[in-house]
Amino acid sequence: MQNTVQDMERIKQEFQLCQKIFTALGDETRQYLLCILLCSECSGSRVVDIAARTNLSRPAVSHHMQILKNAGIVKTRKEGTCIYYYLDPEDSEIQKIINLFSDIQQIMKNVPDRSGEDSLI
Repeated sequence: MQNTVQDMERIKQEFQLCQKIFTALGDETRQYLLCILLCSECSGSRVVDIAARTNLSRPAVSHHMQILKNAGIVKTRKEGTCIYYYLDPEDSEIQKIINLFSDIQQIMKNVPDRSGEDSLI
């Protein structure tokens, strides 16, 4: 089976849908903050609590959390004046990345062998 122009166009569109996500996840500090959230209460964590677990200031944590929120990776919940950041297990943004790499993997299976190893036999 050969890859079609439509397959390549779909991959291009999927990359475009994931650009904000990749930008947000491309930063080592934000990756670390995501790991902190993964180990946090399901109800979420406040910036002050996250900052206490890092060497970052509260404004720095707020900045990074806002980027993760704008990318759709992190959600917020407000109680009074407190904002809680959390990860949603049903998050469609993460699913976009999974779909993209699944489609890339399928396309790679359809690419002819280019290693040149067949010609050595």
